[in-house]
Amino acid sequence: MGTSSDESESADASSQPDLETSVFEYRDLDDIREEIQETYLADDRPWVIGYSGGKDSTTTLQLIWYAIDDLQESKQDKPIYVISSDTLVETPKIVNHITSTLDNINEYAEDEDLPFEAHKVYPDVSDSFFVNLIGRGYPAPNQTFRWCTERLKIDPADNFIMDKVSEHGEVVVILGARKAESATREQVMNLHSIEGSNLSRHSKFANAFVFTPIEDWTVDDVWDYLLQVDCPWGKDNRDLAALYQEADDECPMVIDTSTPSCGNSRFGCWTCTVVQEDKAMENMVDAGDDWLEPLLQFRDLLKSTQDPNDKPKYREVKGRRHGYVREKDNGSDGIIPRAYKLEFRKHLLRKLLETEKEVNDRRGDDEGYLQLIRDEELKEIRRIWREEEADWEDSVPQIYHDVKDDDLDWVQNDLGSFSAEEAAVLEEVCAEHDIPPKLMKRLLDIELRHHGMKRRASIYNKIDKVFRENWRSIEEITANIEGEEPERWEYDLEYEDLQQ
Repeated sequence: MGTSSDESESADASSQPDLETSVFEYRDLDDIREEIQETYLADDRPWVIGYSGGKDSTTTLQLIWYAIDDLQESKQDKPIYVISSDTLVETPKIVNHITSTLDNINEYAEDEDLPFEAHKVYPDVSDSFFVNLIGRGYPAPNQTFRWCTERLKIDPADNFIMDKVSEHGEVVVILGARKAESATREQVMNLHSIEGSNLSRHSKFANAFVFTPIEDWTVDDVWDYLLQVDCPWGKDNRDLAALYQEADDECPMVIDTSTPSCGNSRFGCWTCTVVQEDKAMENMVDAGDDWLEPLLQFRDLLKSTQDPNDKPKYREVKGRRHGYVREKDNGSDGIIPRAYKLEFRKHLLRKLLETEKEVNDRRGDDEGYLQLIRDEELKEIRRIWREEEADWEDSVPQIYHDVKDDDLDWVQNDLGSFSAEEAAVLEEVCAEHDIPPKLMKRLLDIELRHHGMKRRASIYNKIDKVFRENWRSIEEITANIEGEEPERWEYDLEYEDLQQ
């Protein structure tokens, strides 16, 4: 007798193990090892394992290590790349944990002649957290405006995956994702599954597939395994458990924006403002790591800028890309706040460098120097301020010297721009004629950069773009919103617009 589709779905659902049921009630480690080996031997696609340093990715990597080590040496012929995304703003203790683990993996793999290669992947300088926050003025991330996730975590991993796709044609990405993590995670994993296969489709890349060996494991399964099975690359899993004593969860390897924020955990970024409080960092300080306190204070400063009442104090009223002003369209009066003001960004840079200095004073020389912002990031921030913000004062080298009492190898007059003395004269002239000084600076910068060119056609478009920006005062803009002067509001699709 036939079965209705509803009955079939019900039967399928009942045959699936409950997400709260231990995987070891219906499978054993030998079964799981054989599944990993069969999947590895099924084709010649290399593997890319996403490793975050947390419990799930450690379990996944450890399972695979033992499974591959148990194969005949002649069958261990397919490379397995282990990648970890370093956002450059990771909690320092976790950076040390991940770095030493990757070093161990490479050392043990070489000694045992196993096909594992561990790599860190980093965001491009232009995508780094501080270049966007301080350089471009992106506001501190929140739940609805997580501009950092894609730039710092997803893109670096994607770039590595695509490099391997280009080299090998197709790859299999291994993740420590578990359906029991959340209903959303289960839904996403089920959506991309391939019937009759251990693999799933990658959410973005047609030539990449996903394998999740612990997808049916509970959190208790993970800890039971880690605390009973020795780590094969020389680490002690009890040390990992200790990192979790005061944290709720790890920050998983992120491959899409459906992954929740990890700001509450030890495995998140120390700058994370997506959560209200960084309890993990607070717990570390309370446990005796008082050298982390300046990081927590800087993070709390960023968090304070999200107070709706204080946004006008920190934020511009016009977008940085096109210079338009947008009125709120959610039924409330007012203007959508945009990027951080340049003066506040200067304050943030100074505060960050002071934080770096204080952290290292507290840590002591034996711990090694902790660099919170890299030299190349400082130089990129300087370039952005000089080219896009008309920073004739060349503030970055000045701020750096004031705090560090030292200098980097700054390129002198690299843009052939004007100086602080000329800025002061221009300020006086503009004040006399009621002209925004930044408007004149931008126009003069455009002329300077096109000076001597044989073809100057593009200069007119750039001048026109500057004139189309909104150069009115905040009082004039507010009066316009209240209906004293009609104007067509421009719609500017840029990241700053997403934060209301």
